[in-house]
Amino acid sequence: MTGYRQVLAVPGMAPLLGVSLLARTAITADAMALTMHVVFGLDMSYAAAGGVAATLTAGFALGGPLLGRMMDARGLRAVLLVTVIPQAVFWVSAPALPYVVLLGVSFLAGLLMVPVVPVTRQAMSAMTTLEQRRAAFVLDAVAGELSYMIGPAVVIVCAARLSPEVTVWGVGAAIVAGGVGLALLDPPLRAEDEPEAGTAGRPRRRDWLGARMIAVLTMAVGTAMLLSGVDLAIVAVLEEAGQVAWAAVVVAVFGASSIAGGLVYGALPRSLPTWLLLGLLGLVTIPAGLAGDWPWLCVAVVGAGLLTAPTLSTMSDAVNRLAPAGVRGEATGLQASAAGAGFALGAPLVGMAIDVSAPAGGFAAAGLAGLAAALAGGLLWRRRPAPVTCGRSRSGG
Repeated sequence: MTGYRQVLAVPGMAPLLGVSLLARTAITADAMALTMHVVFGLDMSYAAAGGVAATLTAGFALGGPLLGRMMDARGLRAVLLVTVIPQAVFWVSAPALPYVVLLGVSFLAGLLMVPVVPVTRQAMSAMTTLEQRRAAFVLDAVAGELSYMIGPAVVIVCAARLSPEVTVWGVGAAIVAGGVGLALLDPPLRAEDEPEAGTAGRPRRRDWLGARMIAVLTMAVGTAMLLSGVDLAIVAVLEEAGQVAWAAVVVAVFGASSIAGGLVYGALPRSLPTWLLLGLLGLVTIPAGLAGDWPWLCVAVVGAGLLTAPTLSTMSDAVNRLAPAGVRGEATGLQASAAGAGFALGAPLVGMAIDVSAPAGGFAAAGLAGLAAALAGGLLWRRRPAPVTCGRSRSGG
């Protein structure tokens, strides 16, 4: 664990991770908060709530690369200025908006979402040495797992015990607080030996968006499809067994296993290729649906959990190494968009597999999606050598 202590000892790292975790937890729960508001506050259907969540997600997927490009050109605080203010306006007013208006402005809110994850990853890269970077990205993946474990659960409890409107305001307040916190911290987005924006010409997209970067983005889509599908498959299997109330326990075991796997992986002396980790993740996910009840399902998801955070961390590391400093914001934005697209595609795909086969087929579909992405990513990765970036690259992927 020495590597983690070294990373956390970097000046400014602990506050950055704290602010990032607060905002990420709120962002992972924003769609759930709006769903609770539409269903219980506006007394509308879950289909209507799904429409709002879908427009929010679509805006987020499109906005990632645009905000990243702006960050590369204008800097962190300029991007935070044009995102924090719209977020404050949206979340304050959302409970009072008619459904049709909420549907439209949710897209804008997603488009201008505070780019917490890309900022955190860029800052962690800039603040750490090459030897510390794998441990840093593992901590980033662990923070992501914690946010997914905490955020939606807190929103559901608050919506039930307080009100959907108060919950919406709370989520918005956390997002805005995270953006303000990042502005106050103003972490560096480039290492000291990397050129500032404008010092060197902006690299052409075809110079860095090559086969290996496309491979990583493909695997990001596949990983997100797998993870979103697993969540749905867990509910379907337990519903068939009459044990759906235990779904939260299974999800918690999955998240805890991911955190444990990430921490162990970050302490290893060598990293593994992303395609290999994702392929193994897909393979161990496929048979998990054979578990008949919740205790065995808890055991079955441990294997997938142990591989989740390592897979996510290697993807972040690969994007960081493949993208030159002048376009790293756009590249991390593309990674976030790829993950958003995967989450949007995964649940419908797995849902169809469950409908035409059995709940266990949901795990098979999710695992096969990850396996297919790993195969495609591995083939693309081997097409040609990685482009030379800024003298900090190393082999792997």
